[in-house]
Amino acid sequence: MCVDVGASRPWSEAKNATAPAESLLDSGVAYCLVCALVEHGLIIDIAVCIVAAWVVAVLSQVLRQPLLLAYLLAGFLIGPHGIRFGEAHTTLISNTESIETISGIGLLLLLFMIGLEIDLKKMASAGRVITVTAAVQILGCVGLGWLFFGLVGPGQGWLEGLYFAVAAAMSSTVIIVKILYDKRELETLPGRVTLGVLVIQDLATILFLAVQPNLKHPALGIMALAVGKVFLLILVGLVVSRYLLPPIFKFVARMPELVLVGSLAWCFAMAGFAYQLGLSREMGALIAGVMVSTFPYTLDVVAKVTSLRDFFVTLFFVGLGMTIPVPTWNYLMWMCVVALFIIGTRMLTVFPPLYWMKQGHRGSLLPAVNLCQMSELSLVLLTLGKASGDVSDTTISIAAFAFAFLAVDSTYAVFKSDTILRKTKPWLLLAGLPDLDGHHLAAHASAEGHAKPKKIFLLGFFWTASSLIEEITREKPALLTEVRVVDFNPHVFERLKARDVDVVYGDIAQRDVLLHAGVAHAEIIICSLPNIILKGASNLKLLRQLREVNATAQIVVHAEQLCDVPELYAAGANYVSTPRLLEAEDLLKVIEAAEKKLLYQMRKEQDHHLWKRNEVIP
Repeated sequence: MCVDVGASRPWSEAKNATAPAESLLDSGVAYCLVCALVEHGLIIDIAVCIVAAWVVAVLSQVLRQPLLLAYLLAGFLIGPHGIRFGEAHTTLISNTESIETISGIGLLLLLFMIGLEIDLKKMASAGRVITVTAAVQILGCVGLGWLFFGLVGPGQGWLEGLYFAVAAAMSSTVIIVKILYDKRELETLPGRVTLGVLVIQDLATILFLAVQPNLKHPALGIMALAVGKVFLLILVGLVVSRYLLPPIFKFVARMPELVLVGSLAWCFAMAGFAYQLGLSREMGALIAGVMVSTFPYTLDVVAKVTSLRDFFVTLFFVGLGMTIPVPTWNYLMWMCVVALFIIGTRMLTVFPPLYWMKQGHRGSLLPAVNLCQMSELSLVLLTLGKASGDVSDTTISIAAFAFAFLAVDSTYAVFKSDTILRKTKPWLLLAGLPDLDGHHLAAHASAEGHAKPKKIFLLGFFWTASSLIEEITREKPALLTEVRVVDFNPHVFERLKARDVDVVYGDIAQRDVLLHAGVAHAEIIICSLPNIILKGASNLKLLRQLREVNATAQIVVHAEQLCDVPELYAAGANYVSTPRLLEAEDLLKVIEAAEKKLLYQMRKEQDHHLWKRNEVIP
């Protein structure tokens, strides 16, 4: 059945024939829900959107594509430019006003949730590497983008070029975090740098939202007034969240539904206050989230608001997909131009500062690859620009195509980042950009010489290796002189050198690195990394390579799955470490202690063991 919402009266007509769709936010969520129940056409429209989004999202999961891409595609298919039915060539939804109205709430909730997830402590403690990289990336991308899009297009004029430049400078937190989580790389050096840059990008977004309503008339006095309004909004939010909200939330903490309603009330109150100040509602929602991000109830609020947000945000991106026109050669050409610009500027603004700060090829290139996409917030910024009359539909459509293309392309690129690194490394060396191993190995060889081989080799350095080095330092310090660590984390390298631990920079998956490090003369070789952390290798592959290099050493490797143990022994391992069994034994002791009411004693023993422990990786 085809649905024509034009036959049903829009909710905004029922309230005020001349009221803009966004006036829903002034009336509150309650009015929206009442109207949704009264206007059956709106309910049908929402049902069509949700069903279409669900069907396409399921297919996208089968194909392992991002959900946001699925929502955009679903909106395109059911929208005015999508699939047509019957002789009249009607579409499922031809009047998108009602969906845009509801999706406006999703936009507020999306920014509120982003604010909740911004960790102010991490932002304040961002190291020099992250701060410098983020500053160069944001300012560099915005500057290059403003020049490029202002001169070349696709928008009309410098103002639209500025919007596009800011949108192109932002990367997708949703996509990156999901991929890095799946790859178990959130805790690696490139992962931490990537997340740090994303956090500072969120801060830059707040600053842009502050001046966005006044970009048409950027007079000094007007801009100063806008900044003053932002400070007033932040000050009011800070005072209320510091002195008024904590006792209220503490009072209602035992009533979960009131925590949810109170959070939404705070979000929409700040959005309304921002609107009264002449700022964007979205900025008010973002600051509202930031102000309560440090509350002890934040996790509870996030858990409860997430499902509500997902519903409205789905409608927002489906509604955005409805505005995407049928792709033409012109759109596809601009999509490729924008995609190439984003990839090129990420390489130009992320790799150089990281390499200059001695992060090595891996630590410099991987964050650049990770950040090679547009943010979902970029589409939001362009939508706000359209509402202000600063951005055209053409620009938004091109951005949506570029977002979709880069979402898919960057997903594959991040999963294959180690392959990209290996293929790019020779070109970097040819360009006169040596990796850290070029300096460190040469210095190591000249200072100590590999004629004096080490007895014990630790291949890869993560939590277990960090604890092992600490145990050796405490229990058998003389043994430390017989240990050599091989790892490609420059921070680990510097910290181990500061402790006079012999360390070689390099990728343990590379045969040349193992040979240069002197593994052929080792007596004991230990790899404590699980397969999921090993990049470009596995314990089995590494073990076979080690046996080719050194046939007599006693080799200890790691196994997460018990079924891997026999295969590792068959390949030549002398011992296979299975931490899950050790942890199970420890937990059994905990259960026995709990039954005897002795957990406090076990905790005291643990505290004694942890006392004055100073590991390389805490």
